[in-house]
Amino acid sequence: MLQRLKDYWLSLRLSDKPLPSQHLLQSGYSETSQSDAPLMSDALAIHLQLKGVNKDKTFIRVAKRNVKYVIDCLGDRPIDHYLSSDAAMLRDKLPDKRLAVASIKRNFSTIRSIINLIITEKGLDCRNAFARTYMPAERKNARLPIPIECIRTIQNHCETINDDLGWIVALLSDTGMRLGEAVGLAKSDIVIHSEIPHIHFTPHSWRRLKTKGSNRSIPLVGASLWAAKQSLHNFPNSNFLFPRYTNQDGCNANSASAAINKWLKPRGPNNCVIHSFRHSMRDRLRAVECPPDIIDAIGGWTSGGIGQAYGSGHSLEVKAKWMIKLLPN
Repeated sequence: MLQRLKDYWLSLRLSDKPLPSQHLLQSGYSETSQSDAPLMSDALAIHLQLKGVNKDKTFIRVAKRNVKYVIDCLGDRPIDHYLSSDAAMLRDKLPDKRLAVASIKRNFSTIRSIINLIITEKGLDCRNAFARTYMPAERKNARLPIPIECIRTIQNHCETINDDLGWIVALLSDTGMRLGEAVGLAKSDIVIHSEIPHIHFTPHSWRRLKTKGSNRSIPLVGASLWAAKQSLHNFPNSNFLFPRYTNQDGCNANSASAAINKWLKPRGPNNCVIHSFRHSMRDRLRAVECPPDIIDAIGGWTSGGIGQAYGSGHSLEVKAKWMIKLLPN
């Protein structure tokens, strides 16, 4: 009897008959699998329809580009048909496109946001496969501040050359503003004929601001005041301060960054880039014992204190009091 049972099981192993309930087993993603969830491409369309209102072209371009990475690598699937192993595969493929770890993290942040929005909007009972993908540690090269004597030398070069690249550098050197903020300025953002000359940062259709704290006013002092005056008196047929890089369609800060960093290379210390001026401004304000909340208000940095959200913020007079201390005696 036992031998007959062994022979029976052997015959089953050798036969081509499917196993009982084999149809319930899932070996991976199948295009024929049924799903009520939208495809990744449709999820993008819904995301842009809901969140893309009044956003600039950069927001839309980044969302489309990041979703394209997913579709090119993994296919255009219903969002509940992606697996955590698929997300890991995408992470491993993106370095082939010369993306750094920071860029890959931003990519995944966008994809997570899109899928989370659709899960909520559609009431889907599924998990986000991109929610907990492991990311390797990012290797960062520390951006060192520029010594003050080098800043003075660079400012002298700006005045000698007296062109739009020099004006941008000088404008950043004594304000610490972001390059995108400077390049995207309209002439109407500059207030020269005032007791305290200043720049007022406000969102524009061609350039959004990075954070809520970026919507601010900064006094113009030293080389930055000189640069603002020079810029206003040039390009009379343009409403933009730097029309080489900005128009109604957008602000090309990346192009400006490449040109200015090339300009700085023979004139500044090693590893000096345009963003180094922003790091230097924070150190310079610390050196004159400027309070941290005023430093944050000048640079548009996000403050960690809850109380900083109350009130109308620091006045131009208060900011100017500390920024004037940065100038040579």
